[in-house]
Amino acid sequence: MATGKIKFGTDGFRGIIADDFTFENVEKITCGIIKYLKDFVQDRKSVLIAYDPRFMADEFAKFSSEIFLKAGYNVMLSNSVCPTPVVAYAATVAKSSAGAVMFTASHNPKNYLGMKFIPNYGGPATKEITDEIVKNIEENYYPSSQYGAELINSDFREVYFSQIEKLIDFETIKKHSPKFIYDGLFSASIGCFDEILKRHNINFEVVNDHYDPNFGGFLPEPKPKFMKHFKNGYLTFANDGDADRYGVIDENGEWVSPNEIMAILLKYLVENKHKQGKMIKTVGVSALLDVVCDKLGIETITTPVGFKWLSEQMRKTQAILAGEDSGGLSTGEHIPEKDGLLANFLVLEMLAKTGKDLYELQEELHQIIGETFIIIGTPFLISSLKRLVHIVSIPS
Repeated sequence: MATGKIKFGTDGFRGIIADDFTFENVEKITCGIIKYLKDFVQDRKSVLIAYDPRFMADEFAKFSSEIFLKAGYNVMLSNSVCPTPVVAYAATVAKSSAGAVMFTASHNPKNYLGMKFIPNYGGPATKEITDEIVKNIEENYYPSSQYGAELINSDFREVYFSQIEKLIDFETIKKHSPKFIYDGLFSASIGCFDEILKRHNINFEVVNDHYDPNFGGFLPEPKPKFMKHFKNGYLTFANDGDADRYGVIDENGEWVSPNEIMAILLKYLVENKHKQGKMIKTVGVSALLDVVCDKLGIETITTPVGFKWLSEQMRKTQAILAGEDSGGLSTGEHIPEKDGLLANFLVLEMLAKTGKDLYELQEELHQIIGETFIIIGTPFLISSLKRLVHIVSIPS
């Protein structure tokens, strides 16, 4: 069993279950978070804890909860699998919330698990925060026992659903919904994306709509090689393991890159919903976004890779849209955390309101910018190319 130095990456700590992701390391990280809260968030005494469908994720969440309780923190523990954006939003509105802890390894293989701290602003922890937590871990901090804290089994979905219903026009989607398939990919989006659609009587087809710690033997990643269920004339929507990233296949069976989705959505948000602000993007995002922003007269802010950098900028300035080329996206009206559920709902609303197919909006985009962008890594052939201007890459 490896219990080496614990390092926080761009979005928390991840490791192989029973190798470096162990109860011992979860205890160390939990204690490090507690010390950070006691030092810097002294007026808030509640913590939210949630988990994705991965093997033992619920058990690690319960174990961490017990440590928080002993340290005197009230714990709101999710009563079922929960997406990261759901618990992140709940952390912004829960009474006396000091933040949330999420157990997930996102799109990584089934033998991985991860743990991340989400401050009560509802986005990724900054480097300054994670540096403090790591310092506390290295100092082997352990809190003294306190009494009187309460464990509350919680469902974070309702407050999140209310937020999404403020942001998305479900009535229009119901009246003019395109035909689409929801591919659950055995992920945490199940019980959220489909549940909201059902509550608004929106018709859709569904596959892979049950939790599976093995993710059907594949990666819980919303990319074409894992989104295998296509039907001619139908869109397909999916999310990754904790539903903070999105994937869309258009009516012709072609995967639409996050770069194009962001560009099309930005145009829609500005021209149809009259949103104002800046476009915040990571350095890996295609120059396509720069061209679109220039056409729309929108200022851009470019950050290093990692949504925590986008989140930091979102808290400083008014944003229309913030996104990265790996499929993370949010809006200035929402939390400063990537939300794959919101992304899919925005695409649905856009298609319902414009009455156009997604591939038509792609064609319009290319006509408007006057350039053609080839996304290396897209497994579909793009025909009828008249002029190649830019070549950009997407992560595999």
